[in-house]
Amino acid sequence: MFPLNKEIVDATCIDFGLRNAHELGSASIRQLVGVVSDIERATGVEFIHMELGNPGLASETIGIWAEHEALLRGCGSKYPLITGIPELKHWGSEFVRAFTGLDIPDECIVPCVGSMQGAFALNTTMKQIDEERNTVLFLDPCFPVQKQQCKVIGVNVDSIDVGDFRGEALKTELEKHFKTGKIAAMLYSNPNNPSWMCLTERELEIIGRLATKYNVIVMEDLAYFDMDFRDPKRGTPYEPPYQPTVGKYTNNVVHMISCSKMFAYAGQRGAILAVNPYLAKRIYPALGKRYDNDGQFLRNLIYIILYSLSSGVTHSVQYGMAAMFRAACQGQIPFVKNTAEYARKAHRIKEIMTNNGFHIVYDKDADGQDVGDGFFFTFGYKDWTGEQLLNKLIYYGVSAISLSSTGAVREGMRGCASAIRDDQFPELEKRLAKFNEDYQSQ
Repeated sequence: MFPLNKEIVDATCIDFGLRNAHELGSASIRQLVGVVSDIERATGVEFIHMELGNPGLASETIGIWAEHEALLRGCGSKYPLITGIPELKHWGSEFVRAFTGLDIPDECIVPCVGSMQGAFALNTTMKQIDEERNTVLFLDPCFPVQKQQCKVIGVNVDSIDVGDFRGEALKTELEKHFKTGKIAAMLYSNPNNPSWMCLTERELEIIGRLATKYNVIVMEDLAYFDMDFRDPKRGTPYEPPYQPTVGKYTNNVVHMISCSKMFAYAGQRGAILAVNPYLAKRIYPALGKRYDNDGQFLRNLIYIILYSLSSGVTHSVQYGMAAMFRAACQGQIPFVKNTAEYARKAHRIKEIMTNNGFHIVYDKDADGQDVGDGFFFTFGYKDWTGEQLLNKLIYYGVSAISLSSTGAVREGMRGCASAIRDDQFPELEKRLAKFNEDYQSQ
């Protein structure tokens, strides 16, 4: 059965605007998903899907019922408040306090259509706050679409591969970029998508202190909130250890907190922006000049940028998010315990890979400790590029994305553990063993 028929695979790629499977490395994540789905239909072979970060857990029923009840009360016929319904703003603020220890007031909690829309709105705003600052600095590897957003709206991008600059080396490298005077903001995820590296408390302090010193706004993407499963004590509301955050060290920060992975609520596209109150009230003359107002950061973010993207977040979804945040604060949703399922799966998948000739690309975290197991992981084969590996694995019914699309300087691929079922582990082992048998001598 493996490798799959080359003519079928190549014909499917051509249907998606690619000349053959060798161009899959340049495909977007969603384009790759489409190619793989069509190959499955054409061959009748189920793929091992590691390309798309769909949650592998059921959505929290508390959110579902809260939406249901809100719809029955008639919320579907009314536009939601662009600033967010009071319940969401209150419980969003309370959630931040319960699990980060930070105090973000209700008025600084802003709903968005997933962190994707939140990042788009923030990147747009960052381009406009200062005419002399036109660049967003990424800590790579990163979620590819966030850089794509910058390209769409004409924001310049700079980057640092954080895997090569840990600890005090990060301070030196960051300061080199900040000193140019061109950096308006920086963006990173913690845990990192795709490497699953986690910034240490010292590294967050370095970022925060330098952001204040050089007047740079930090966009902290917490899509994988409290998912460093190496610390078993996490996840109790109002008790440390909390989700590590740069918010302890600077006021120049916006936190993006998504319900997609934490509550397995990805399909409803719900998230919040938690804006530091100091930054929320800050006046930017460039914004005032552009929009003929007082230039306040929060009002322009909400009433100009977000309003231009959508007339608010779906009304029922806001009620669902509010209910889940409240339940988490009250200990009714042990989301850290629930999402630890991803760590169990990732550990097994990585074990299968390393037993069959593959290696973990971003394998070490700060201080030389092994990168934890979680939602994402990185893997490589020999000294192949990610594109080369992708173009070969596709014929063995295994799909993932190339690390090059994430801005990584290291070669390999990003895999996601969430969609792989336990009953697929033997099949994954079988396919990778066959792959290694075919290519280990080449």
